[in-house]
Amino acid sequence: MHRTEEWILQLSSIDIAELEAATESYITSKHNIAFTTAENFPLPTLGCKLLALRKELINGRGFFLLRGLPVHKYSERQAGTMFYALGCHLGLTRSQNAMGHFLGHVRDLGMKSNDPKVRLYQTNERQTFHTDSSDVVGLLCLNTAKTGGTSLLVSASTIFNEMRAQRPDLLELLLQPIATDRRGEVPEGMLPYLLIPVFSFYEGYLTVFYQRQYIDSAQRFEDAPRLTSKHIEALDMFDRLANDPKLTLSMNLEPGDMQFVYNHALLHDRTGFDDWDDPAQKRHLLRLWLSIPGDRPLPDIFSTRFGTTEIGNRGGIFVSGTTPTIPWTNE
Repeated sequence: MHRTEEWILQLSSIDIAELEAATESYITSKHNIAFTTAENFPLPTLGCKLLALRKELINGRGFFLLRGLPVHKYSERQAGTMFYALGCHLGLTRSQNAMGHFLGHVRDLGMKSNDPKVRLYQTNERQTFHTDSSDVVGLLCLNTAKTGGTSLLVSASTIFNEMRAQRPDLLELLLQPIATDRRGEVPEGMLPYLLIPVFSFYEGYLTVFYQRQYIDSAQRFEDAPRLTSKHIEALDMFDRLANDPKLTLSMNLEPGDMQFVYNHALLHDRTGFDDWDDPAQKRHLLRLWLSIPGDRPLPDIFSTRFGTTEIGNRGGIFVSGTTPTIPWTNE
């Protein structure tokens, strides 16, 4: 189904042995993993595979899943170090929030999305299709939920082409800047919302930038451009197409799975979930945001969110006082 053999890659025993050996050496020497690079965390065999997969992300299918990491054997720090270092062979890690978390924790913290300072990954709610503020997002599954939490992907080009065929008048509105809420993470000198189109054409590339809940919540700012009834119709059509089962790909991440998705061409989603009562069993994923060498150019307007459009060194959330940190939940 969905040609899974093309995008699910099983880690070999050699791949895992390389990760384990390098991680043991790294932790023993007390290196700060926030400053990990491909050079100081060598993966002779797996590293070559990751270079090929990097090209697949930005020029090919736009996603892949690595399967088989035996996370049940490792502490959170061991698993997190492996995942972080593996990501460094794909690109440069970026801050995921105002606190400077370069390795994120995706868990239900009991929060609700109607709080304008809460981000959806901190809840158990359906996320809806969206993009993150980086070239690539990576997830490592440590624990699954009791029920739900299915990962979903959809192609931005497919949505664009469907809208162009059916309602080009609505598509035109999504090619113009739309306000998106920063959810309280505001860089110095910036507005509390972004003004970036949903779709951008630049130097031959179609790039998507989208988070519907944050578009809606940006309307709380009096000076944000207003959404007209036509804008809402266009956004509703976008969501309807994104949720069409004929256009989406679903996958259930297993413990040890590492999923990487290219934000500029694909949108991702996660269904709502019910969690376990035991805190040790609760759904828990680690997340990376990456900037990728050799990536596509982005229009200048993206610098208001990505800090810069410099290829290989862009994306993430940086506010005054942000410093790189790696948070561990059990330390």
